[in-house]
Amino acid sequence: MFSVIMYHHINSDDLPLSNSDTMMGAHLAYISEHFTTLFPGDPITSDSICLTFDDAYYDFYHYVFPLLKKYKLKALLAVPSAYILEDTDIPPERRLSLKHHEIYKADNYKTYAPFCTYMELREMIQSGHVVVASHSMNHLNLSEKGADLENEIFSSKVALEENLGVRVESFVLPYGKYNNAVVALAREHYPYVFRIGNAFNSSWEGIGGLLYRIKGDALSTPDSLFRPLKQAGFWFKTIVKMVKGS
Repeated sequence: MFSVIMYHHINSDDLPLSNSDTMMGAHLAYISEHFTTLFPGDPITSDSICLTFDDAYYDFYHYVFPLLKKYKLKALLAVPSAYILEDTDIPPERRLSLKHHEIYKADNYKTYAPFCTYMELREMIQSGHVVVASHSMNHLNLSEKGADLENEIFSSKVALEENLGVRVESFVLPYGKYNNAVVALAREHYPYVFRIGNAFNSSWEGIGGLLYRIKGDALSTPDSLFRPLKQAGFWFKTIVKMVKGS
């Protein structure tokens, strides 16, 4: 069994979806001492862990990417491709200034550049510390009636691959929401499909074809996810999900 951890922001006003840069630094230092980080598809060992960061906010490039290089770690970055600019000269303090609820409003992605740019994504990929996943085109709830699944699931992959020059083999379900049609199309185009669920995985097949992720936001201590009581809860959830098959 191995863990896939899910994170969102660094230093955001939305505390349930964020960690401070100090906490993330200490947390990644702990992981570097106790685990081997994986990209999807890498061989799994007894100390394996997969780190995933949703939404490709600029705070990932600004705060997390330097830590990945410092501690020689790997991470998967889930990218909502409609919001990615080629490059920007907007200063970092402005790019980090939006409150969480403002990021997706109107044209804020153009005027503030709160997401990583393609230039930054290429740099991170070339470093060997980051691979990208599609997080859909527009970061929508794909289970809602009328969602254009072909555009959100497949066209987002095409956009990322054409702009980055790499294969995109992972899809991270926005909001963790899905139905049978969403899963079927995602599995058609991606070997690895990630959801939310606070359970472990025994292989890259996941449980019922979906890889479960443990919430890593709002950490209380650098090692809080790995304490015995927490781990017992994840094991219980894993067993229940494996028995149910989903």
